Amino acid sequence: MGPILSEEEPSPVLFVDVDGVISLFDFDPNDAPPGRFHLVDGLHHYIAGSAGEHLGRLAEAFELVWATGWEHRANEHLPSLLALPGRELPTLSFDERPVWGTAHWKVSAVDRYARGRPAAWIDDSLDESCEAWAERRSEPTLLVPTESAVGITEEQVGGLLEWAARLRSDEARFAERMSGEVEQIEPP
Repeated sequence: MGPILSEEEPSPVLFVDVDGVISLFDFDPNDAPPGRFHLVDGLHHYIAGSAGEHLGRLAEAFELVWATGWEHRANEHLPSLLALPGRELPTLSFDERPVWGTAHWKVSAVDRYARGRPAAWIDDSLDESCEAWAERRSEPTLLVPTESAVGITEEQVGGLLEWAARLRSDEARFAERMSGEVEQIEPP
């Protein structure tokens, strides 16, 4: 399972993609999910109506980090659009050029930031290289794929919060075992 959390350690990291998680696309215009269009840097983005509330809840258990091709622009636009508590989130910068429909170009930046910490990653373009990265890690890791027409769901939020709670619970059980008295066995 790898390292577990302690009171001194930071919360697990949640890497948050934007397009396909918060900014939705490929949905039937006659059956659009709750949300509305916003003009961002001259482009129309359909922002999911529940995304801000979902991220607010997740921020109680995770350190949220933008893992998006938007890079620093995510903080320029999204905190106000999502009614996040007025603070900027850490933002990844990427060494590789974005490749539409994949997330492999994000792996090295995600890996650098997550090093030594439990991490979850929510993205609509997780691929085999992302799965291989998650399997190689010694720290607890969770990948959460989304559908670009739906984005982050209540079920996914619940699953992420349960995962973070299990990390805390595992740590508490470990600490309890370590603080208990050591039982000595007498030789026969």
